[in-house]
Amino acid sequence: MSSVVVFVDLAHPAPAANPGVLSKASRELLTLARSAGEPVAAVAGPVAESLLTELASYGASRVLHSEQSELSEYSVVPKAEFLATVAREVSARAVLTENGAEAKEIAARAALLLEAGVISDAVGLDPELGAQKSVLAGSYLVSATVSSPVAVIAVKGNSVEASPASAPADAQLQPVTVEFSAAARGTKVVQRAERTVSIRPELTEARIVVSGGRGVDGDFGPVEALADALGAAVGASRAATDAGWIDHAFQVGQTGKTVSPQLYISVGISGAIQQKAGMQTSKLIVAVNKDPESPIFEIADLGIVGDLFKVLPQAVEEINRRRG
Repeated sequence: MSSVVVFVDLAHPAPAANPGVLSKASRELLTLARSAGEPVAAVAGPVAESLLTELASYGASRVLHSEQSELSEYSVVPKAEFLATVAREVSARAVLTENGAEAKEIAARAALLLEAGVISDAVGLDPELGAQKSVLAGSYLVSATVSSPVAVIAVKGNSVEASPASAPADAQLQPVTVEFSAAARGTKVVQRAERTVSIRPELTEARIVVSGGRGVDGDFGPVEALADALGAAVGASRAATDAGWIDHAFQVGQTGKTVSPQLYISVGISGAIQQKAGMQTSKLIVAVNKDPESPIFEIADLGIVGDLFKVLPQAVEEINRRRG
C-alpha cells in the first residue's frame, strides 16, 4: 500500500498547551490519508507517548519526527525541507498538509523540493489521489490530479469527519535528522508577539459559531454575548473585518476561514455567495436579519426576521434563565 504522509506541525518556540493531543485538523488529515493509502505522520516537534498512541489510533503506521531547533527558530523553509525528507524516506505517493497560509507555503516549498505537483484548497481525496475542490463559491465540486509521481495536497479544515481507524496501527517512532540547506537558515525569527488568550474555542474547530456582519454596525457586543452564553466561537463577514470592527482572523468565507459547526448563527449578514462558501456545510444554520429578502434565508434552517439588537439580548436572557 502506498504511503501518504501527513504533516503535523508541533515546532513552536514554547511547548504546546496539549503536547499529547492531536489537533482536529491533524485528525481529519489522517482520516483522509487512510482512504488513499497507509498514513505516515511527519511530526515537526516532540512526540509524547500519548501523542504516539493517538497517532496510532488514527492509523499512522510510522511516525517520523525531528526536534531540530531550526524548525522553530527559522521561517517555513526548514519545515518544508523536513517534510520533503520524510516523503523521500518513505517513498510517499502523496503528502497532505493543512490549508492555512503557512501550511500552504510549506506545501509549495516541499513540492518544489520533491518535483511534485501541488493542489491547494482541497475538500476531499479519492483512493486514486484525485483531490476534490469546491469552486465558484461552493457552486461546483471538481476533481484535480497531478501527473507527477508525488502529489502534495493542502486540505481545507472541516472537509472530512475525523474518525479513528477500526484498529490502531502499530506505530513505529523514528527520529529524522535533516541536513538543512543554507537557504533554510536565511530567515530567522527574532521576535514573536503573544496573542491574547481567549476562553472561546478556536473558530475552525468550534461546535457552535456566532458570526456578525454589516448589520451589527460596528457593535459586536451582542454577538459576543450570545457566543459566550453558548460557549461558541465568534466569526465575522468580510464586510465587518474590512470595516475594522473585528480582526481579519475572525473572517468566515471564501477568502477567510471555512467552518462546519453543529450550529452556525448568522447575525446581520446578508448571505452573499462569498460568505456562504465558508459556512454552508454547517449542520444547522440559524439566521437573524431584519431584511426578509436577505439571501441568507435561502440556506437557513431557521430564520428570524428582526432587529438583532433586540433578538440577541432576548436569546441570551432565555439561555441564562434556563441554565438557572
